[in-house]
Amino acid sequence: MGKKVIDLEPETPYHTFSVEKTAQHYSTSITEGLSSSEAAARLKKYGANELQGNGGVKWYKVLWRQVANALVVILLIAAVLAFATGDFAEGGVILFIIIMNAAIGFWQEFNAEQTMEALRNMSSPTSKVIRDETRCTIPNNQAVPGDIMLFEDGDVIGADCRLFEVFNLETDEALLTGESLPVQKNLDHIESPDQPLGDRLNMVFSSTTVVKGRAKGIVTSTGMKSQIGKIATTLMSVDSDEQTPLQKRLNKMAYFVFLAALILVLIVFAVHKFQYSNEVAIYAISVSIAIIPEGLVAVVTLTMAFGVRRMAEVKAIVRRLSSLESLGAVTNICSDKTGTLTQSKMVAVRMWLPSDGFYRITGTGFVPEGDIFRQGDSTDGKHYEQDEQIPSGSGSNHYLRMIQTASLCNMSELHRTQHPETHGEWTAIGDPTEIALQVLAYKAGLAKPDMVANGFKLIAEFPFDSSVKRMSVLYQIPGSNMGPSEQMIFMKGATERVIGCCNYWRDGDNEHPIHSEKGTDGRAAFEAMITEKMNTLAEKGLRVLTLAYRKFEAAPGADLVHGLVREEVESDMVFLGLVGIYDPPRAESRPAVLSCYQAGVRVHMLTGDHPSTAAAIAKEVAIIPEELDAANSSLVMTAGQFDSMTDEQIDSLDELPRVVARCSPDTKVKMIAALHRRNLFAAMTGDGVNDSPSLKASNVGIAMGQSGSDVAKQAADIVLTDDNFATIVQAVAEGRRMFANIQKFVQHLMSANVAEIVVLIIGLAFKDNDGNSVFPMSPVEILFLNMITSSPPAMGLGLEPPSESNMREPPRSAKQGLFSFEVIMDTFIYGLAMGILSFVNFVIVVIAFNDGNFGSKCNSHYSPSCEGVFKARATSYATLTFLILAHAINCRSLRERGWTYANLSTLKQNKMLWMSIIVGSLLVFPVIYIPGLNENVFKHTGLTYEWGLVACVLVLFIAFAEIYKLIKRNVMKPLSLQESAEAKVDRSATDVDSFMVK
Repeated sequence: MGKKVIDLEPETPYHTFSVEKTAQHYSTSITEGLSSSEAAARLKKYGANELQGNGGVKWYKVLWRQVANALVVILLIAAVLAFATGDFAEGGVILFIIIMNAAIGFWQEFNAEQTMEALRNMSSPTSKVIRDETRCTIPNNQAVPGDIMLFEDGDVIGADCRLFEVFNLETDEALLTGESLPVQKNLDHIESPDQPLGDRLNMVFSSTTVVKGRAKGIVTSTGMKSQIGKIATTLMSVDSDEQTPLQKRLNKMAYFVFLAALILVLIVFAVHKFQYSNEVAIYAISVSIAIIPEGLVAVVTLTMAFGVRRMAEVKAIVRRLSSLESLGAVTNICSDKTGTLTQSKMVAVRMWLPSDGFYRITGTGFVPEGDIFRQGDSTDGKHYEQDEQIPSGSGSNHYLRMIQTASLCNMSELHRTQHPETHGEWTAIGDPTEIALQVLAYKAGLAKPDMVANGFKLIAEFPFDSSVKRMSVLYQIPGSNMGPSEQMIFMKGATERVIGCCNYWRDGDNEHPIHSEKGTDGRAAFEAMITEKMNTLAEKGLRVLTLAYRKFEAAPGADLVHGLVREEVESDMVFLGLVGIYDPPRAESRPAVLSCYQAGVRVHMLTGDHPSTAAAIAKEVAIIPEELDAANSSLVMTAGQFDSMTDEQIDSLDELPRVVARCSPDTKVKMIAALHRRNLFAAMTGDGVNDSPSLKASNVGIAMGQSGSDVAKQAADIVLTDDNFATIVQAVAEGRRMFANIQKFVQHLMSANVAEIVVLIIGLAFKDNDGNSVFPMSPVEILFLNMITSSPPAMGLGLEPPSESNMREPPRSAKQGLFSFEVIMDTFIYGLAMGILSFVNFVIVVIAFNDGNFGSKCNSHYSPSCEGVFKARATSYATLTFLILAHAINCRSLRERGWTYANLSTLKQNKMLWMSIIVGSLLVFPVIYIPGLNENVFKHTGLTYEWGLVACVLVLFIAFAEIYKLIKRNVMKPLSLQESAEAKVDRSATDVDSFMVK
């Protein structure tokens, strides 16, 4: 199904346009962006920002999969044989079932494919744009010409753009130009319209990747009009024919079943001494049909589609189907802290300056409303009325330089929207940590926009990098009461990474060297002092950032944009002070972690924070016990400690650390490797470019949909649209539910097949007056049982809600296939029981009540001599129908009682299941009593007193099932875990009011 090609305006050399001309051309504002209504109008005009002919759901491929399989081939053979022997009614029924099965399977799979295609599109790269004066994230296919698009490290660029703001931007354009090295971008005007693509340095192009830096641009071309569209290729293709491990196991099962069917055919012919006749051939086909679960493909498709949709409802987008079933085997979850376990609503609540002591900041969120109080060296925060309030725009020189650094070494943006619907609301763009610092600067009266307006000019930027854990900027500073015009370096970052760059520290207006004096190790004493103050803040659960600065004197004629070396710039710095930022845990994180422990899943927190901060938050969310001495426990480590250990030392630990602070991407990979050496199944979260290796190395890679880079999303199996740890736990629960349900419906389908085989194989022992075997069930009855009676309840079992013990059972082994010992045992025991009970009823009716008269040619048509056989066949069919429907209740749980009032009352939660049982029960009667249909097609006749036998056998089977489950509960190892010690952690909330001001 092709997509409509939309003719856009002729190609325009936007690289020759000025920024103003480009904005005017598309009637857009580089500060306010487009309005939502205008963007919607342009989406209709220009079409979706996607490539044509790159896949989608092909209906003919789905239809072909419905008919091109061994199951359909066997049915077609049966139909041909039926027509060849003149049994047109039976042949017609088989053809009808083939068509119906293909139609149902096509409808289910086509809808499932469309659903999964839509969800894949949701997980495809997103774009950050400015609309309605607010930065927002949109699906990449909704970007339109004129949008203001923002890029940063790791982003896959969503459209061709004319740049208007650039900071150290480098992009990988290898797929367009073949150039292996990153291209450094700038804003220089280009005159030549025919400039080669690789030299259009003021443009960025769709599907290329940001290697370094950040930028803003005006979208100029989308979809097929982009440069990547012109060469008709894409980086983000998805293999729609992907086979999951489950599907591969089911394929192996299909081969096994097909082989078993051939063996059964040989048995049938062997019993008849390999003498061919239409009767023998049809019986052999009947036996082969009986063992093949015709509805299995449709049920699996429906269950997988439902699982993907359920995951989307809990805000987890499945990019690879294999991860959906893998989630049930997860034993360990390695999670980030910020935004995942916490709310990512950071607010600066404390500062410490060597000259002034501690400061307290009030207010919440990124609304710049609140006050700043000086506390001196007080750390208890209980006597707020004695604190000295610092008026906006005033304070000591040391204090003002500290705020100046927080404001300028910062790429976030804060402004009050003018949009009619949200007029007056504060919005923020940028990293949550930087937003917190920018809000602090606004409260102190040193907002970045005001400072820029007063002459502060950004010259160069060294962005935050996970390997160095700091950021620096070079500014031209205008003259002020703090000194004449000069150039200044401002730095912020992790304390240990910043103080390593410092050779001085500021105390008031004085700068003191950090060095050894009079036999005293000055640096050690200085670092001990800083560590003490940092621990004071970190033990409260605050994330601690360190700020530093220095005057910068460049050599005459030096290139201050491209000629700076980071290592040289970030040296000889002056330490200013510490800022404590609080990111409260999500309310749902603690219950989710406790749920993990109940489910036998260990949670690890890998964060870039200080060890004390990480430990404090880990205690709040129950990752480690609250009474744990984090400083002296191997459960809490720094990345330096963990990385310095050999594999042998790590493997000798009783337990891997649950908290790793100051974590780097390499540390995550090492943790995954350590988990794998212990044969554990790990899920790993990540959001940055450098997290890709750990996401790929883990068994289930989980990327953050809101804060994650596109590179991380492409490497991940699952993308969280809400960046919430609780969503991971819900995803694990959903994976367990889906796998358990697949076991339930496979057991149900295969038990029914086993029962049919038992009836048919034993039936070979009974001969009619002509010496031919008598069919205990006709081929049409078998097909009807497989397709109409057994498949709908199996579909219902695939949609079962999770059991109460779903998250109280240990993770299944990653090596455990679909057929565990218990599932195989249940399949054969229930199948044998149903088959024997059904056959017993056949024997009772034909022998006890009809003097053992098997008649003549009763397999093909009705005659008075066949009355007993036809009634026995109807009795056997009705018995097996009700047993299969009753067995659906048994399959809802492997061991728990199924026939209790409490369990039966929960059937209403699964409409598909109880409706299929009711409809399946009602269909028995027209099939048995409609004249012509019963005798000519199904080869049975109406029942009278035989219903009593059906009822008795049904009661016997229910009693047998309950006794069998009772024995299993008493003999087999319990499935549910006892509540672990971790799950018994005190559930009371940690008191954070001592440092949070409300």
